Amino acid sequence: MLIQTEKDMFKVENGQWSQLQLQQDAKFIRELVFIQEQNIPEQDEWDDQDPVSQHFVVYDQDRAIATARLLPDHHLGRVAVLPEYRGQGIGRLIMLDMIAYAKSQNHPLLQLSAQTHATSFYEKLGFTVQGDEYDECGIPHIEMMMPIIK
Repeated sequence: MLIQTEKDMFKVENGQWSQLQLQQDAKFIRELVFIQEQNIPEQDEWDDQDPVSQHFVVYDQDRAIATARLLPDHHLGRVAVLPEYRGQGIGRLIMLDMIAYAKSQNHPLLQLSAQTHATSFYEKLGFTVQGDEYDECGIPHIEMMMPIIK
């Protein structure tokens, strides 16, 4: 998916963890956002779900600027945008691309564990809160869900 802004064109690519460039780009963003900025312990960031997930990376020309992943069980997560690109619609771009991909793969729904400060962002995309707030790696989270309608 491409989005044209006044001066840039952002491109979303998706693929498997085995694609080394995609993996390196996703790791770079996740390390900056989750490990360095949000102080998530490294052992909590990397898990056995990466090799079985579909990964999405947004590029500003050749620079990786955002990432997310979609697990086989319909959960999406690890949504991260580099700080200098926040507030420009990049998070929405990657989410819309993931939703379109999920529809094309006949996923019946999408689920995510949202950091509570981002709840309204996901609600605007069609997700609804499911359950109560909980702590994950020292950050308040809440489960959210969206049915996929073809």
